[in-house]
Amino acid sequence: MPELSRRRALTAAAALATTAGAQAVAAPTASTAARESAASTASTASTAGHGPHSPASFDEVYKGRRIQGRPVSGGGHQHHGAGYAVFVDGVELHVMRNADGSWISVVSHYDPVPTPRAAARAAVDELQGATLLPFPAN
Repeated sequence: MPELSRRRALTAAAALATTAGAQAVAAPTASTAARESAASTASTASTAGHGPHSPASFDEVYKGRRIQGRPVSGGGHQHHGAGYAVFVDGVELHVMRNADGSWISVVSHYDPVPTPRAAARAAVDELQGATLLPFPAN
């Protein structure tokens, strides 16, 4: 078995210090993220009234376009939009909730956003005044 050299001892100490430091930094960050996620879920649930994972309804004019969103129940593409429908000027914008809780739409699917409202706004930005065409159902 080789003797413990100064170089090996310093390398091992540096590795241990780095690991301990990373754990100390990561632990508070993870607990903070968990608290923020719980608070976000609780506030969303209280405003939507449709469960802990359904965002609140919205109806606004953004850059001259009317965007709306609301929880839905029944048929349609619920499995993609997690029971939520978004409309731009009355035309449905198909949205999908990702596993990490972010949202994407058929118009801007490479840029995940935190809410369906943000997905509708991103779609309006991407459309640049063009009309949203209905998306055929499979």
